[in-house]
Amino acid sequence: MILKNQVLNRHHKKPIVYDVFYNDNKQKRPLVLFCHGYKGFKDWGAWHLVAETFMKANCVFLKFNFSHNGGTVKQPIDFPDLEAFGHNNYSKELEDLNDMIGFVLSDKNEFSQEIDLGQIILIGHSRGGGIATLKASEDSRISKLITWASVSDFKSRFGSEDEIEIWRKTGVKTVLNGRTKQEMPHYYQFYEDFKANETRLDIERAVKLLKIPHLIIHAKDDLSVLYEEALNLHEWNPDSKLLALKDSNHVFGSSHPWEEDMLPEVLNQVVEASIEFIN
Repeated sequence: MILKNQVLNRHHKKPIVYDVFYNDNKQKRPLVLFCHGYKGFKDWGAWHLVAETFMKANCVFLKFNFSHNGGTVKQPIDFPDLEAFGHNNYSKELEDLNDMIGFVLSDKNEFSQEIDLGQIILIGHSRGGGIATLKASEDSRISKLITWASVSDFKSRFGSEDEIEIWRKTGVKTVLNGRTKQEMPHYYQFYEDFKANETRLDIERAVKLLKIPHLIIHAKDDLSVLYEEALNLHEWNPDSKLLALKDSNHVFGSSHPWEEDMLPEVLNQVVEASIEFIN
């Protein structure tokens, strides 16, 4: 069963668009919630093949767009709503993830009977790995955490004090999307929200608080999020398992669009290792 572009409507909040993949056999099985990364979306690259592979391994796999990732209900791929993108922040992404967890564990969907409530797994890629880590550390409903090419801190990504001061004065800074050629805005509220919630948004603190199994997967040649960040995560949680990959990159050999009908070799390795860790 594949349910595409479903919509979670929320009171006074932007809706969340999601996909669910599962075998309709009325068996209780693990739920895997996948969090995409920065300038990402649920339909990027080979994520659909990732979802299908987890489904074949008898998991319920749910991938979703963060509400302010720049997509819309009508156009969930790419970034037609740059104004929403500019108003995104880490707190909103945590709130989105919390609302998705609450929804899938409720009786307000048609797949709740398929889920083993004792096996709720978060997978986060890149920035989504940081969000998943924060949520896993504070939510007792999460049973396992898997991070793919995850960041190990948020603070350093805001730049120097001089850069932040310029940002404060102008109110906005933009980042070029190399693929779509869009100038993507970040309003200064992003930094203000981080400062107001800095303790909660401290990934190091969150990792040290983890009491659940944690798998860290990272390519040694990752140029977007350096392998040293995986080493940080592993050092902060010595009970975690670290899988270091050779001859790969930040997206494990995938790209967008992905037009092949098979996963790239390294991404398949990532998925298989994750399924083994879940089981």
